Parts: sequence; structure tokens; C-alpha cells
Amino acid sequence: MAKLFELIWHSFLDTLTLVPFLFLTYLLMEYLEHKTGGAAEKVLKRSGQFGPVIGSTLGLLPQCGFSSAAAGLYSARVISLGTLISVFLATSDEMIAIFISRGADFILLLKVLLVKFAIALIAGFAINLVVHLIHKRKGITEDTKIHELCERENCKCHHDILRSTLIHTGKICGFIFLFTFALNFLVYFVGESNIALLVVNKPILANILAAIVGIIPNCASSVIISELFVEGVISAGALLSGLLVNSGVALAVLFRNNRPKKDTWIIVAILFAISVLVGIVVDLTPISQWLAI
Repeated sequence: MAKLFELIWHSFLDTLTLVPFLFLTYLLMEYLEHKTGGAAEKVLKRSGQFGPVIGSTLGLLPQCGFSSAAAGLYSARVISLGTLISVFLATSDEMIAIFISRGADFILLLKVLLVKFAIALIAGFAINLVVHLIHKRKGITEDTKIHELCERENCKCHHDILRSTLIHTGKICGFIFLFTFALNFLVYFVGESNIALLVVNKPILANILAAIVGIIPNCASSVIISELFVEGVISAGALLSGLLVNSGVALAVLFRNNRPKKDTWIIVAILFAISVLVGIVVDLTPISQWLAI
């Protein structure tokens, strides 16, 4: 029983750290919807071509709150798909903290961050270009969907911006708490060591398995992957496969808010494919030695 309460408490704390990011995200969307109208949305769209630069940079910050915020903004189509992918690929979650706490070489940490930034930037611009060409060919013009998000949540946004922001934030935080608790519960009973065995000494397959572990929407996955790399158990490629696909609980936010659901699954597939491909390439090239412990 004591362990159950401990898991609940840790899940609550994990969720609590996201509240400021989610609140500010929904407050921004409410403001755009009610106060600035289409003019501000057009400005955001025009500046969207630089989104991957901003997303790749902010994603490097040692937290997953921004990736959760980005998931909310993309669900309302305030930011582009390429920008969202850039944020997700650059997000390091607990990696920086693990590297520092375990005394890993600071230059090595910078190298890993540099590779993640480069991949995130390239992928973001490439995806935005592909989406633009597809939309141009099909004559698609995509507007923001903030009002649709409000209608699904039944928050009566037209009455009070602050009230609807609190409702949005409360609902998504409740969802994240339940999701986080379920994953913490699973990790506790399965054991981190058992999960770790999935990615040990299995060339190429390790990249795929690391990505499977990394895609779990929880900080525990990035902790496991980072710890295994620092201990010399997995390769640099497996590290990148696990960390590039990891975006904290942002995927949980995306599944909760984004429509259609098919779009979210496509995003998961893109993240997974990029992460595994990069990991394999790194392991098969001199880059692996450049990133060696």
C-alpha cells in the first residue's frame, strides 16, 4: 500500500511540473481565438517557415514541458507539423540530468545535443516542405482549429478566457496523471532492469528496441536509455534511437487533443522511422566513435 501511494505521489509531481506550460499554452490559444482573430493567426503562419529553428532550439532545454505545449499548439494547428517534429526530436527530457549526475564528459553531452539539434532541424524543414507541396497540389488550405478543440472539451470558451483555459488545463492534466500513473505502475512491477535487457547487445535490433522503449510517453524511458548508454551497455546509435523518439508525455497530450487520430499515428510513425534510421546510420558510420563514451 505504501508503494502505491508513492507511485501516486510521483505521478502527481510529474504532472504538476507540466501545469505552467499547459496553462500558458491554452491561455495563448484562447487569446488568439478571442482577441486577435484571424490577423494573429496569419502572422503565426507566415513566421511558421522559421518554426523548425525555434522548435529545435527550445526542444533542447532540459524539460519536456515545451514538447507538451507544442503538442497542444499543433492540435489547434497554430504551429506546423515540421515544427512539432522538430520539437519532439530535439527534446531530451531527462538525458541531460542523467549525463551530468553520472559524471559523463561534458563535450560528449554537447555532441549528443548537437546531433539531436541537427536532425530535428533538417527533419522539420523537410517535413514542412513535403506538407507544403502536398497541400499546394491538392489545393488544401488549413486553418487553425482552436474552436474545434473548445467544442470537443465543451468548455464554453466564449464566456470567459481564464475559465476555459483552466478547464482545458485541468482536463489534460487529469489525463496525463492517469497515464503517468499507469506507466509508473508498469515500470515498477516489470522492473527497469528487465526493460533494459531488451536493448542489450543486440546490434540494429537494439536501435528498434531502444526506440520502442523511448516512445513510451514517460520520463522513465529516457532515464533508462541514458543510464544504459552512460554505463556503456548500449551504443551511441541506440541512445539516439531511444532519445530522438522520446518527447516526455507530449505524445499522450497529442493523442488526447489531436484530430483526426490517424494524423497522430502518422506522427508516431514518422518519429519512429527517423529515430531508428538515424540510430542505425550512426552505428554503421564513424559517428559512433565520435560519440563514444
